[in-house]
Amino acid sequence: MRIFITGCNGQLGRSLAPLLEGEILCGADLPDYDITDAQAIRRAIVEFAPHVVIHAGAFTNVDACETDPDTAYRVNALGTHNVALACLECGAEMVHISTNEVFDGTKDAPYLEFDTPNPINTYGRTKWAGEQCVQRFLHRYYIVRTAWLYARGGNNFVAKIIKAADERGALSVVSDEFGSPTYAPDLAEAIVKLIQTHHYGVYHFVNEGVCSRYEWAVRILELSGRGHVPVKPIHASEWKRPSNPPRYAPLRNFCGAALGITLRPWQEALAAYFAE
Repeated sequence: MRIFITGCNGQLGRSLAPLLEGEILCGADLPDYDITDAQAIRRAIVEFAPHVVIHAGAFTNVDACETDPDTAYRVNALGTHNVALACLECGAEMVHISTNEVFDGTKDAPYLEFDTPNPINTYGRTKWAGEQCVQRFLHRYYIVRTAWLYARGGNNFVAKIIKAADERGALSVVSDEFGSPTYAPDLAEAIVKLIQTHHYGVYHFVNEGVCSRYEWAVRILELSGRGHVPVKPIHASEWKRPSNPPRYAPLRNFCGAALGITLRPWQEALAAYFAE
């Protein structure tokens, strides 16, 4: 199988490559490939003639999306538009990676694939716009929503908590924002299984379970040998930032589970991250 991966140098892209050994791969990422350059990305995808395009490239800095919405829309909406049209031209299936932030966080239970998106920040709105492009142009697609992604070598919450603990010796972490921490290698494994099914649609792939940012931070410190570092729980209103993430936006893997594709609990995945 010929597989084209955008954002190949990111957390998910790097996690996918070893799982696709034996397939014919082409990776695209900045600075060599820019998904906002419609002709360049079209040429790269069409000339490679992939069977599947995994579109993991995105502008994922949530706060930066809020302060620079034009770039966020250019990358997450128009960039996805460009990739979808290239898939349409060469007849490739498309896997589009999206986010839990397409939801507003007002539901009192984890979101299903069938719930209606209602993003409340720029990042969520641009990712929802990307989803709509995929659904508008293609029939053979997988939209995979995930949340709180982390992997070794990434600038993620796990790395930031460890760095802050080492530099400050004490932390304050939001206790009223809830989600589903997701280990990139686990997400990559689920995606590889999904594309083998040809069962198109919308999927929520996250490690099982729900926690707050505070609970996640405490477990990170414990597993990294920093359990002695004090952590103060605070309300989101006390943590001033440009973006406004949904307060309660864990995802439930309902559709994937029906195909037998599940991810382990987030606690086990985090332990595996530190055991590597």
